[in-house]
Amino acid sequence: MKRSLALAALLLATPAAADDTTRVGRVNTAITNLGLTRSHQIVVERFTDPAIPNVACYVSQARTGGIAGMVGVAEDPTRFALSCTRTGPIVLPEAARRGERGEQIWEASTSLFFKETRVHRFIDEEQHVLVYLAWSTRVVEGSPYNAVATVPYR
Repeated sequence: MKRSLALAALLLATPAAADDTTRVGRVNTAITNLGLTRSHQIVVERFTDPAIPNVACYVSQARTGGIAGMVGVAEDPTRFALSCTRTGPIVLPEAARRGERGEQIWEASTSLFFKETRVHRFIDEEQHVLVYLAWSTRVVEGSPYNAVATVPYR
């Protein structure tokens, strides 16, 4: 019972999820099963910073095709890129200032169990730059894959 309550609390407190993203485009990288199933792809998705208006981030990620990919049980490769941009004037709300641990603002599941791509926001107030860090929850050879993007806010 305690686990169920803890899981429910965790789900209610999660940041923007993949449901809050917009698919911008995709390219097929390899045809699987003679084209009878979904091909391996690289997908580009956009999400906005939930606390800071006028910042949009773009993530490209590999997606596994084939039968496993079609039914949602495939494990996607831990490879991605991140780019963020200013889309209008940026005003930082006080609530967005989170210190050196940053704030998780987005996540997407990349396997059926325990593997996600997450994006944290940090604020470099000295340089007036928003810093976005994408990282994988799967540790590979002692270090998770990661990518950084910056957006000046003066």
